[in-house]
Amino acid sequence: MAGLHRRGFLGLGAAAAVAAVLPGKAFANTLTGQKLHGLSAFGDLKYPADFSHFDYVNIDAPKGGTFNFGPSQWLFNQNPQTFNTLNSFVSKGDAPPRMEMCFDSLMVSALDEPDSIYGQLAQTVTISADRNSFDFALRPEARWHDGSPLTAEDAAFTYNLLKEQGHPDLSLPLKEMTAATAVDARTLRLTFSGKQSERTILDVATFPILSRAYFATAPFDSSRMKAPLGSGPYKVGLVRPGQTIEFERVVDYWGRDLPVNRGLYHFDKLRIEFYGDRQAAFEAFKKGDVAFREEATSRVWATGYDFPALTAGKVVKREFPSEKRPLLYGTAMNQRRERFSDVRVRRAIALCFDFGWTNKSLFYGLYDRSQSNFEKSDFRATGVPSAEEMALLEPLRDKLPPEVFGEVYSLPASDGSGRDRKLLREAQNLMKHAGWNRAGEFFQNAAGETFKLEFLADDDGLVRVYTPWVGNLKAVGFDASIRLVESAQHQARQASFDFDMIAMAVLFSPTPTREGMDGIFHSRSANLYGSRNLPGTADPAIDALVEAIDGVKNRAQLTTVLRSLDRVLRARMDWIPSWYSANHRVAFWDMFGFKEPKPDYGFAMEALWWFDQDKAAKIGKG
Repeated sequence: MAGLHRRGFLGLGAAAAVAAVLPGKAFANTLTGQKLHGLSAFGDLKYPADFSHFDYVNIDAPKGGTFNFGPSQWLFNQNPQTFNTLNSFVSKGDAPPRMEMCFDSLMVSALDEPDSIYGQLAQTVTISADRNSFDFALRPEARWHDGSPLTAEDAAFTYNLLKEQGHPDLSLPLKEMTAATAVDARTLRLTFSGKQSERTILDVATFPILSRAYFATAPFDSSRMKAPLGSGPYKVGLVRPGQTIEFERVVDYWGRDLPVNRGLYHFDKLRIEFYGDRQAAFEAFKKGDVAFREEATSRVWATGYDFPALTAGKVVKREFPSEKRPLLYGTAMNQRRERFSDVRVRRAIALCFDFGWTNKSLFYGLYDRSQSNFEKSDFRATGVPSAEEMALLEPLRDKLPPEVFGEVYSLPASDGSGRDRKLLREAQNLMKHAGWNRAGEFFQNAAGETFKLEFLADDDGLVRVYTPWVGNLKAVGFDASIRLVESAQHQARQASFDFDMIAMAVLFSPTPTREGMDGIFHSRSANLYGSRNLPGTADPAIDALVEAIDGVKNRAQLTTVLRSLDRVLRARMDWIPSWYSANHRVAFWDMFGFKEPKPDYGFAMEALWWFDQDKAAKIGKG
């Protein structure tokens, strides 16, 4: 009882009240005691037990070639600008993107379904009658890259290791795992306390499986520049720390003919070059040193694609639709620092960002303003709370801002002038009511402390966006500045919460789980090194709504919970929403084949595309 403070009591009580509104079980349509080839959140699988391959792959695509690309998404401790470790599954250090492709998992997601997973290492999974344990029957042919068998002992070792020492994205979902045991050499049993979400397994079953023998003699930390033993379709080849990494296709990969793998992994090599800034990466692309890039700078997309290779038809510039997944892209204000704890202060800072001017003057009109924590999805709150939302929110009324119960809070549109006087006056008034008054040039509180505010950035493009925002903040009365640091330092300071304000993008699962939300919004992650809870959100009402995800039994109920959560988060303004695009803006040298349309829930070019020898010959790349 000693460790449970009043906030804990409030959180537990509120969660119980909310959960009572949402009775029922996930997997309600999923049989217990039977061997299953797949799982989905609400019991609906697209592919039958005898399926041969996913519909979005090309099983006849040729093997060969190199895919030299700039990753636009990454996981865990990965860094797209540098790397100093090959252990991607711990909090510290900077690992190269796509290390996960060297490891198999028990099950893998289907990219054309929002919430289904199918067996990879696991041939089947059996759910216990109480739905708290899962028996995975591992395939007897599973092998590590050195030819040794991959066994249930490896899998049990992995889950125990990740729970104790893994990156928060891996350890948090394992919080309620009470045991990971090898029943025999081919049967893994994962047991949970009963407090877990019933959809926890959808996250947990896709974790990478690590070699027990390898880590018996190698530390599980960020010091490793030797690639751990893997089992997946690729293995690490060339390594130049901080500069280049190559992943080589494993020709005799044990799982190449599995239904979940057929039609995937065509390139002989995946090569990633690391550049300190976006302009250097773009110049490398124009020369053909890099063959694929997703353009993250609107100015470059609008004005930079006029180089000879593109005008000659050797480079393709086009858009692909974004995934049907919720997106959070925003700037976090670090509430571990007392001056950011007042919502009026956070709203004042947000009002100084003139998106209208930024979009027109810097973004060439290519973006839309984000307002939601779950942008581009049905989980985005709109209007006033529905009756179903009110049933969730009413028990929490005394813990919520009053705005939650009216029209959903949205940041007002500016006049696009770059210095909207009305909004800046409102920001000043908010600061005054929060106890900060102008004393000469800057705001000061009653103790005479100046309100200092520093944006942390690792990219010149962000500095360009932050600069007019800082100008408005200074005009209002903030002692605002920008700190540009190199990528590894930026990642270390983010992981240790050593910042005032910092930007982050999160692409959520199409069917978010409570464990997935824990690491971003729940109080249990507020001070966990390396978590994505950058603002330090620690609020009992938020905790209750996150925990209410456990109780949903269909997508409609999940939508109600997440809209309610979005409504509260927006009123609190933990994150200042930024902007979003409806499409991926990409360019690539015209020497690849791919199947269209792309799957709705993933854009995995390195796994789905292939090298087209005829196309490459036509542009002199054969």
